[in-house]
Amino acid sequence: MKSKSPEGPFRIGRSPTGLGLFATDVIEKGSFIIEYVGPRITNEEVQRRRNTRYLFEVSSRWTIDGSPRWNTARYINHGCRPNAQATVSRGRIRIKAIKRIKPGDEITYNYGKNYFETFIKPMGCKCQSCERKRAKQAGV
Repeated sequence: MKSKSPEGPFRIGRSPTGLGLFATDVIEKGSFIIEYVGPRITNEEVQRRRNTRYLFEVSSRWTIDGSPRWNTARYINHGCRPNAQATVSRGRIRIKAIKRIKPGDEITYNYGKNYFETFIKPMGCKCQSCERKRAKQAGV
């Protein structure tokens, strides 16, 4: 069996979108991968901030600021056809596999429409499925 990081069967590595989280072992469908963690801030505080990246709303009152580098889940990139899903329950954000993830695969989840429209769409989505789609349209 391959070695795992202290947190789980993944590693941080280079991705087409910057840094990403990659599986080092098979992660079975339905398996818990990691929790998205960070300081809790009020949604009022969110409105005062200029940079809203890494902020994950958990309720109408609270948001988790996932920007600290010790939040390894922050390295999970957006995917239009993701292999993982974020679920909010009791103020916690848990990431679980929605497909079997093979070693070397980048772990992705869909960031949602608001984030996509604000941050990703203006720059063009660089997730694996969108890149393949563009290559196919270009005849590559």
